[in-house]
Amino acid sequence: MLRVSAPKVNFPPLTSPPHIKTQKPKKNRGRLFRWCSQLAFSLGLGIFAAFSATPVLGAERIAFWYSPFGEFYISIEDLEIFAKEGRITNEFAFYANRVPPEQLTQLRELLNQRFDYSPIVVYKFSNSTTGETILKKLGQIIKADFERNGFHALRASLNQAAASPEGLTIVNFLRQFPLETIRLDLEPINQVINQLSLALQEGSLLLAKIQEQATTEATTEPPVDFSTLPDLRLTGSGKWRKNSFTFTNPRREEPVPFDIYLPTTPREGLTEFIIISHGLGSNRHTFAYLAEHLVSHGFGVAVLEHPGSSTQKIKGLFAGFGDPPEAEILISRPLDIKYLLDELSAKAQTEPNRFGKLNLQSVGVIGQSLGGYTVLAAGGATLNFPNLTTECAQAEAGISLNVSLLLQCQGLDLPKTTTRLRDERVKAVIAINPLSSAIFGRQGMSEIEVPLMMISSTQDAFAPAVPEQLFPFLWLTTPNKYLVVTEGATHFSFLGAKSGGAFELPPELVGPDPMLAQPYLSALSTAFFKTYIANQPEYAVYLSEPYVKAISEDPFNLILVKYLTEAQIQEVTSAAARN
Repeated sequence: MLRVSAPKVNFPPLTSPPHIKTQKPKKNRGRLFRWCSQLAFSLGLGIFAAFSATPVLGAERIAFWYSPFGEFYISIEDLEIFAKEGRITNEFAFYANRVPPEQLTQLRELLNQRFDYSPIVVYKFSNSTTGETILKKLGQIIKADFERNGFHALRASLNQAAASPEGLTIVNFLRQFPLETIRLDLEPINQVINQLSLALQEGSLLLAKIQEQATTEATTEPPVDFSTLPDLRLTGSGKWRKNSFTFTNPRREEPVPFDIYLPTTPREGLTEFIIISHGLGSNRHTFAYLAEHLVSHGFGVAVLEHPGSSTQKIKGLFAGFGDPPEAEILISRPLDIKYLLDELSAKAQTEPNRFGKLNLQSVGVIGQSLGGYTVLAAGGATLNFPNLTTECAQAEAGISLNVSLLLQCQGLDLPKTTTRLRDERVKAVIAINPLSSAIFGRQGMSEIEVPLMMISSTQDAFAPAVPEQLFPFLWLTTPNKYLVVTEGATHFSFLGAKSGGAFELPPELVGPDPMLAQPYLSALSTAFFKTYIANQPEYAVYLSEPYVKAISEDPFNLILVKYLTEAQIQEVTSAAARN
């Protein structure tokens, strides 16, 4: 994990606002209040959007606390007037006048936004393990008083707002808070801002360093005119058929579905085989586009649907029934790959005409997000419980910006005797936006011996690029490794379209149209598996910075490096910490 230190900030002077409990005067108090007012509207109040009017008995004001300067207030009524009418009261004007107009517009939109979740869904979420974890984290900032975590009050107001006729809006959420005053501690928010500021600064510097390294590597590559080579972004000429089956994983209570895509174009020799693992909230249709592309280029492809973490499971959770994914999925998912291969090996004996030509002893695997974790484990990464314990304890003690730790830290409930989930038949791995930093750590990632491509997105808010892909890439010891950084991409940029099986997400989270990113993944996957599974080294020319630069188009830009040292990264992180 990155070591975080607070950046230096200079605050301009400002006169004192109304309704302040004064303490001993400080000459820089005015600077503080400007910062607090901007913070409250540009970030602090935005925290409520993570959950998210006839007034009821509840909160009337928000008290902001910043030691040692004391507390000051914003009336919820003033916020409500601003939300409904766009009018700024005299009291509210003190703060509003110190915020850029575009942030005020965003604030009003946020205050008026209705989050359409049923009361049952909200109740289930707020009482789930994941929901309680998130609420307790927020309770460190939004407090019942300045000494007590606001968890219970947050959960009560969340459920009350969802059940009321006005529904779940931020203003209604505030109104339903079961205390007269909501106390917002700005010190932990300051910690979050410092972390975010440092992360953004580091991310920008690291991207520049990676681009510098990619440019250096490109100079060592022989010049290639890619316009004369086959365009791997295009569908191949091969014909194929698709069938659906299930198999049994002894660790699961239900059969595991999978779709298998097999070439029908006659060919000599064995058919190389690829397995695709989806992420949390997706299913076997999410990467149908990739399966169709690979099979058209001659591969056999199976796309798994992991019970317990598929679209159906997550939709059930948000419909008000079912429980969040359990820690067991961290074991059963990699084993799904093993038992799928066992099933196909058995079918090769009983149905040799259909399955007998599959090469099941040297397969490639590709996975996204939780599927990225899945294929890393199947490819040789070992679970590292000491590292997981340390990282999760640090996240629990502070406020982490790494959302993926919520899933990784569930691994603490696993039996510590299970560390290796590798299947020896897996000979090459592509991990897209994987979760890896805590659950594998340096030691676990260094156990991977097969060729590996790590694909990262600069706008990934769920599995941040720096801790979850960049550092784990540095920990790899396999000689054949590739890091692909996709500028402008989010955690969801490589998923299929809405009708393609992924759990429906707001456009703001998805980012630019994923259909624009799909050709990149199709091309790189084809080249990677042709090189390392089909043993056709002539495709290695595509696994280079000149190639990804040649195919990159707005809104995405690809950078590919094969080498990166910890000394290069330490230079960047040290520079960011000094600023």
